[in-house]
Amino acid sequence: MARDPLSSNNIDKALIRAPATANSLEEAEILEQENALFSDQPVEVEIEEDTEEGGATINFGPTPDMDAANAPFDANLAEIIDSAELGAISLKILSAYEDDKNSREDWEDTYSKGLELLGLRYDNRTEPFAGATGVIHPLLNEAVTQFQAGAYKELIPANGPVKTKIIGASSAEMDARADRVKDYMNYQIMYEMEEYEPEFDQMLYYLGCAGSAFKKVYQDTQLGRPVSKFVPA
Repeated sequence: MARDPLSSNNIDKALIRAPATANSLEEAEILEQENALFSDQPVEVEIEEDTEEGGATINFGPTPDMDAANAPFDANLAEIIDSAELGAISLKILSAYEDDKNSREDWEDTYSKGLELLGLRYDNRTEPFAGATGVIHPLLNEAVTQFQAGAYKELIPANGPVKTKIIGASSAEMDARADRVKDYMNYQIMYEMEEYEPEFDQMLYYLGCAGSAFKKVYQDTQLGRPVSKFVPA
């Protein structure tokens, strides 16, 4: 190992870690936390020559110790928190998951049996005798479909699902602003959010059949717009 003459503790820390400027209060707090990790750490720079391949390995010294209290905002806490504490957290989460899963077992059984009564499939039966009919009257499926169609017509009318209401005293300017908000949101939902209508339609059928259904609306950073997804119970 050959030691470079520049590798000393007197090297300006700016050469090792260039100062950064913050564009917001949140970024300033993050930089302050990161700088605190390095402020009292000695800077050791070693250059190890690799004679076999002709390259070199630069060693900046040990990584500063971090804990959850002084970690940067976007740090992976799973790599910082003690393994024993991680184990306790995982056991708690798994236990809560199993409790939730067991608590809905009766509902899942009822829902599974209800699917068999929709009349969407034909079974070849041997009970009570061979060749007994496996047809189920589609009355339940018809009721669910009628609910889906009626709810869809009420919740997504032709001019869009969004309506606005002004609370308190109104003016011509406020009325015009409310109309602009309504028109833009209806345009965004009906034209920009391509998944909104089919996901909503699917959710209504599931709602009539299962009794519970959920929507997840979030900002998709890749698409650059809100996204609405159907989440089954």
